[in-house]
Formats: sequence, C-alpha cells, structure tokens
Amino acid sequence: MRGAAMAESGTVQADDVRLIRALQVAPRASFASIAAVLGVTENAVGRRYRRLRSEGVLRVAGIVDPGALGQSKWLVRLRCRPGSTAAIADALAKREDVSWVGLCAGGSEIGFAVRSRTREQRDDLLGQQLPRTAAVLDIHASAMLRQFVGGRGHYWAALRGTLTPEQEAMLGTDASPFTEAPVVAREPVHLTPEDEKLLDVLAADGRAALVDLAAAADLTPGRAARRLETLLRLRVVHIDVEIAAEALGYHARAHLWLRVHPSAVKDVGRTLAQQPEIAFAAAVSGPYNLHAVAHCRDLDELFEFTSDRIGALPGLQSMEVSPLLKHVKQAGTLLSGDRLAGQLADQLLP
Repeated sequence: MRGAAMAESGTVQADDVRLIRALQVAPRASFASIAAVLGVTENAVGRRYRRLRSEGVLRVAGIVDPGALGQSKWLVRLRCRPGSTAAIADALAKREDVSWVGLCAGGSEIGFAVRSRTREQRDDLLGQQLPRTAAVLDIHASAMLRQFVGGRGHYWAALRGTLTPEQEAMLGTDASPFTEAPVVAREPVHLTPEDEKLLDVLAADGRAALVDLAAAADLTPGRAARRLETLLRLRVVHIDVEIAAEALGYHARAHLWLRVHPSAVKDVGRTLAQQPEIAFAAAVSGPYNLHAVAHCRDLDELFEFTSDRIGALPGLQSMEVSPLLKHVKQAGTLLSGDRLAGQLADQLLP
C-alpha cells in the first residue's frame, strides 16, 4: 500500500533489498522519488537508508576511474611469508590508490587492484615499495586490458527483478549501469581544482547535495550540477552503491583466473558480465587472460557455477578458482568482518 512504512529490523529484509536496488538504478535519486516508487513514506526510506549505512550494509560513494585520466589499472597477486599477509593487506587497504584487497589461497596470497591517479604513484608502489618488502616472496601484476563488468554493475544482475521494469523506469533510467569500454581513455580528461573538490566530497558521500558540492568547489549549484553531469558522462567518476556481500547472503566469494583461447576472450568476457554471480570481469595481461570475481551463497553454489556454467564456456582452456578467505577492502571502502567500515588515509607498507 502506498505510504505504508517499511518494517524496521536489525537484519536485511526484503524492503532493504528493494531500496538497495532503487539506489543502484538511481543512486542520487531523492528519498521522495524512491518512496513514490516503493510505495512507502519518505521518512521511512530515509530511516532505512541511514540504518543500512550505519550498520555497514551499504555505502554510496563517487569512485574515480583513473582510466579516464589516462592511467592504467592493474590487478596484483602477492605471495607472502606465513604470518605476514594480514599486516601487508591492511597496509595496502589503507592506500587511496588501492581499491580492492582480499586474502586468498588459504591466507598465503593477497589479491588487490591498483587504480593510481598518476604513473609515479603506481610505479612507487609496484616498482619500489613492494619489491623492498621482505615478507613479499613473489609479485605478479596484470594490466587490465578491457573491463566487461564492474563499477555500478556490481550486483546489478544479482538484484535484477527486485523491482518491476515499471518501477525502475519511474526512477528515471533504464540504461545499463556499465558498458564495455577501453580501460584507458585515448583523450584523457584534465581535472580542474574545482573538479578535485567535487570528487573529494563525492568520495565521502555519493549522495551529497548539490548545495554541498557547490560550496566545496566554490561554484553555484547550477554550475556544480553541470560539472557533475560532465564528469559522469566522461566516466571520470561513477556513483557506486557498495554492498556488504555477506549481509545479502553471499558467503562464498572467489577469484576466477581463466585461460581462454585468444579468439574467445571477448565472447567469454561478455558472457561473464551477464552472470548474476559475477561482480567484476576483465581481460588482463599474463598467463591467465581473463579475471573475474564471483559471489555465491555458499561453496556448493560456487562449485556448481564454476563447473557447470563457467566450465562449459566455449574457448575456456583452464581455470583457477581461488576462494576469498577475507575481504579487506572493496571499491575504496574498508571492511570490518562482514560489514563496510569506511575510509582511511594512505599508509606505507611495513
């Protein structure tokens, strides 16, 4: 019934998931607009959103894509000495240019994503700090060559059907949250000081009001709105709805490293992007030419998914499934246990 209040609870309910889906479709939509679509009160939407955010279930943030600024993105696997992985993973997670960190291979391997805004920042991490870290036994870095799903595509497919097509259309968009594109822009965007200030505010709160964005960048609200629209259109930033996977029942997560015949890489990558279990997929350099992150409800579902659906893809030659032991950071957000925790400043490696 329209105007009915959502039930409040300490656990994630069906109404929570509907709100999360609405935010995925239109992450900066007003509470009033979302309430009209969900058939609840504006106050109920606001209360539920604040509770989910305070409990670490979700976070809306502006994520800068260094590819739009002309910088490459890298996926790195570190093999470390026993007992050292947790400290190194925590130090990596506290770096602004590291967007994703997880412990894999029973805790002896760290996987992370590097999204440095400058070449100097990237080279210092990969070429100086990590090689000098005594506890690091081996480094394998793969350049991202083409991204097939990620960013706002995270959990898009998994939550498809939560709202009706009519409800999603009411939110103002029926566009795909992520479209395949080159990883590095051929014509990089040059940010102004005002852009940097806008992006700083969005990094802290992707739903920040235009008046707050304008005040931070010393612009009028109208100019701030136009500049934000331009930055979104040029893919400098996307407004991401980060979700604590375990809070929605996804308890088995894994890195998938696929070796695919070169002629099939695009087809397999695009197929992966359509799978509800896949939160990220990209073509990469190195012995494995495709990397994906799968989120399943349990290990049995992960086994069925990888053996029956991924294993049967034409062109697949081999696959390594590396279950995630601990998720430390995702899309710039630190995790504490199974919940989102927040952001911290850069830290040098131990």
